[in-house]
Amino acid sequence: MQHFSETDLILNKDGSVYHLNLKPENVADTILLVGDPGHVHKVSRHFEKVEFEMNQREFITHTGYIGKKRLTVLSTGMGMDNIEIAMIEIDALFNIDLKKRKPKNKPTSVQFIRIGASGAIHENIDVGTHLISEYAVGLGNLMSFYDLKQTEEENAINQILHQKFRFPFESYCVKCSDNLNRLFEENLQRGVTITTPGFYAPQGRSIRVPTKYANFLDELIYLHASNFWFTNFEMETAAIYAMSRLLGHEAISLNAIIANRMKKTFAKDPNKVIDELILNTLKKLTETE
Repeated sequence: MQHFSETDLILNKDGSVYHLNLKPENVADTILLVGDPGHVHKVSRHFEKVEFEMNQREFITHTGYIGKKRLTVLSTGMGMDNIEIAMIEIDALFNIDLKKRKPKNKPTSVQFIRIGASGAIHENIDVGTHLISEYAVGLGNLMSFYDLKQTEEENAINQILHQKFRFPFESYCVKCSDNLNRLFEENLQRGVTITTPGFYAPQGRSIRVPTKYANFLDELIYLHASNFWFTNFEMETAAIYAMSRLLGHEAISLNAIIANRMKKTFAKDPNKVIDELILNTLKKLTETE
């Protein structure tokens, strides 16, 4: 059986995983991921009981209950590199015997639900919309270091982008969990999300610095694969989906649309849009408990 060395799987002196500073008992198997550390309290203030809190770097964790449903909310900070760290270490909490440094015999599947802000690409997606990332395309090189298997449909969506822009890295596309997709399908729009490695040039913004893809946004809105149109930008979803597939977990990304790039409009009260998404998400997760 595989054994993980002290430099591969780094643990703190108290036995917690290195970056998150968490132990297995600190985390529920339904985990809400938010980018902004300030949004952790936006979620946990709706818990009837908070049993655990940890503040470590940008990774803030609250675990508690709504009724009988145990939930964890964790902030990851911005970007796909942070997602890799968070999800590898969360997986270790469930699927590695940390004292023996060996995988457990029976793996546990975790549900990851991202709640985050996003910007729409098309005019017909209004500010204030809540959108499921049915598919997510990662514009970055993270998956160049992993053996990620993709379906024919995922490859077709990815290739539409890659053939148009000839990115100097290996982009990838992953679908959300079918199970979670069915859970959240009511009243939510669906789309293909583009996960970018930055906020400015990678999302078609030019602020004093020339960009390599000068017409990126304008060209993007006309691209589609069959009936799949690219709908919105954000910075974590594709990595969440890819790492979930690699590790055997379920994942879905729920987006609060606070900007429309084509209309050049921004939500007058973005916190209201995000708060409504949080409430709707918690209701869906707990209504059967």
